[in-house]
Amino acid sequence: MEQLLVRLGANKSDAVSWLVYSTADDEIMASGELENADALATLTERTAQRSVIALAPSSDILLKWVTLPPRAGRKVIAALPYMLEEELATDISKQFFALGPKVGNEQAVAIVSHEKMQQWQQWLQDANLVCDTIIPDVLAVPHTANGWSILTLGDQLLVRQDNFKGIQGEQQWLLPTLAHFTSQHSTPVSVTNYAGIDLSSLPNIEETETPLELPMQVLAKEATATSFNLCQGEYKVKRKRSSALSQWRVAAVLAVLVLCTALIDKTATLYQLQSQNDALRSQISNTVKSGFPNIGTYRDVRRKLQSEMAKLEQGGGNASMLIMLDQLSPAFAATDVKPQTLRFDASRTEIRIQAEGKSFEALEQFKKTAEQAGFLVEQGAINNRDSGVVGTVSIRSTS
Repeated sequence: MEQLLVRLGANKSDAVSWLVYSTADDEIMASGELENADALATLTERTAQRSVIALAPSSDILLKWVTLPPRAGRKVIAALPYMLEEELATDISKQFFALGPKVGNEQAVAIVSHEKMQQWQQWLQDANLVCDTIIPDVLAVPHTANGWSILTLGDQLLVRQDNFKGIQGEQQWLLPTLAHFTSQHSTPVSVTNYAGIDLSSLPNIEETETPLELPMQVLAKEATATSFNLCQGEYKVKRKRSSALSQWRVAAVLAVLVLCTALIDKTATLYQLQSQNDALRSQISNTVKSGFPNIGTYRDVRRKLQSEMAKLEQGGGNASMLIMLDQLSPAFAATDVKPQTLRFDASRTEIRIQAEGKSFEALEQFKKTAEQAGFLVEQGAINNRDSGVVGTVSIRSTS
């Protein structure tokens, strides 16, 4: 089964990340980033035979556990908005309350404004994307039992703190906030690092690193297995009828029209029905005859490198990132391999990249050329994507 995952922004002008993912093969079929929500319509052609899951920024959603009285019934649960009224700074009539899992007397609830829910659904409807599942983005980060999970998406940091709790925000201010939280714990906090970023600024943690993957791929795996959905109650989306059923209904309507009007004027009726039938055929043809537009927009690596240049140069000496990249430039040029994402570990003098090439042989030739230049190269999993391949490569300096 293939899944189209889109990560919406808080505002219409925010960039939108997307990915087509095969759950059966654990493979990325296509991915990219749209300039803003207005460009969502360009993904319509990618939804054929695929369901759509949308991730919403958790900065606009309050995830909370509420302690209920013992043996609380439906009426008590229905009164949750009034139980939380004093804790919320806004009018509860303007907020939507979506129920999550219930564990013992603890009930999970997600609180989001009606304005935001209507906004996200309107963006998707305007783009003709049939999406009946919207998930807070932190709940698509894999859960670490009795600990935290951390993942980055652009300059955004997503932190899942338990089964139904997490925070999301800009990495620049959120990391110091997390450092304050971890310093307050009596025991070290177990943290699984899906981001590949330096967490040395967080005190009192026990870090577990994971193999480097595209952030949207990590989110897609968890999102397809997540049962929670913000589209509840008034925001529940009804699935469209199948095309076969729609065609049957059109045929039935036309048949009724023929029977009702035949006694009045058979010739005029047949002409009218033929015109209507031609119009319906044209509309159906325009809908089903579609091609895949060339919209493969990927992250701007140059801009990312410029914004993080000072931090990445902390390695110093002959093992700095800039010198390593300069020494690797012949390998990139000779094999036409291009980095999609790039991270530098100064403590290990190691560059980790998500590399894209035209073939498996191109990535293998890049590895050999880099080794001939004096580097230690480790190559991870390689997957097909569009007309090429993408794989993880770790390059360590020996100097």
